[in-house]
Amino acid sequence: MNNAMTHYMELLSTSQPWHLLIFMAIPVICAETLAITELIILYTRNLNGKAKAVSRVTGIFAGLYFLGIFIYLFINAVIPITQMGEWRGPADVIAVGFYLAGVIPFFGMTLLELGLIGKKKDQLGKLKSHAILVGIFLIVAHVAMIFGMINPELLIMKM
Repeated sequence: MNNAMTHYMELLSTSQPWHLLIFMAIPVICAETLAITELIILYTRNLNGKAKAVSRVTGIFAGLYFLGIFIYLFINAVIPITQMGEWRGPADVIAVGFYLAGVIPFFGMTLLELGLIGKKKDQLGKLKSHAILVGIFLIVAHVAMIFGMINPELLIMKM
């Protein structure tokens, strides 16, 4: 193997600054906004204030935005890389897989905010579900970042 960079890191480092903004900055800003507003809501218990409104709009936007990223990268990166056998080892697969797994909690927030899931939950139950989804996104995003930044050759077993 001659490329010591995961596809995740390669994506972020090409077409500067656009790929970094599109694939990293916007999702991270959304996640941070959601985490901060979540803390405000949990601390104040104000379920109708500005923080809740910002959280709702961000939750809807983030899920739809990341769904678009997921579809784009799945079609334009995952399928071609897989078909050509160009994965750069386990770290590469973990980084890309966990990054794309972010669609589950982000789009889950969108569905929750639009009332398409969690219909029988009261406001506190929805708040709890929303906080769990934010936490899950932060975990998968950080796993993707960690594995995306290491040299993919480190996890390849050499015989």
